[in-house]
Amino acid sequence: MPAALILGASGDIGQAISRRLAADGWSLYLHYFSHEQVIAALQSELQATYPQQDFLTLQADLSDLSQLNQITENIFSLDAVVFAAGVTAYGLLVDIPVAQIEALTRMHLVAPMALLTQLQSKLARSGSGRVVFIGSVYGGRGSAMEVPYSTVKGAQSAFVRAYSQEVASLGMTVNVVAPGAVATKMNQMFDADTMAAVQAEIPAARLATPQDISYYVTMLCQPEAAYMTGQTLYVTGGWRQ
Repeated sequence: MPAALILGASGDIGQAISRRLAADGWSLYLHYFSHEQVIAALQSELQATYPQQDFLTLQADLSDLSQLNQITENIFSLDAVVFAAGVTAYGLLVDIPVAQIEALTRMHLVAPMALLTQLQSKLARSGSGRVVFIGSVYGGRGSAMEVPYSTVKGAQSAFVRAYSQEVASLGMTVNVVAPGAVATKMNQMFDADTMAAVQAEIPAARLATPQDISYYVTMLCQPEAAYMTGQTLYVTGGWRQ
């Protein structure tokens, strides 16, 4: 059975991706940083529901590159990697500490590239290796008050365009699923009036759910998706594309 590494499996989108892949027959490596109780509950749920599959947990801080071996040393066979971990930094650029910008860059960009240098050989042996990033609509259009976040998400799309060309002959695909506004805990920093104003701008008349996003991730992980690579798929309900 296929195996996937889910970075940020304890987040709302990461959990939705994990549940959908598990339902499709995947064994999973469930990465988390600080939400141990959430990941333990998810592991127990998946193992009870799909006892024929394996669900292993891995803890590491992706903003600390010295911890990446805690992930790579515990990976055996591997068919897909999903980069769903992430945080934002909200505020004017001049008010965001450089240390926070550096941590954001390590988590969203440097750590994924470093991990892939170590995991590429395993993905290549699969014959149908899949790499999927959870990006953002802001990576394409940018957003005031989230300049560093917009920058690293745009860089993910640039990385995918380049790296996909290097590994296509290995049977690997590399893509980004870029959501618009999603109903997750990360958006709870905004008050109800702000979120209502955002929803009013969305042609689909609602925020995305984590399950909406997980559909496109699992689609890209299928063997049948072998000819889709180097792309950023904007899943926004028609908002700000």
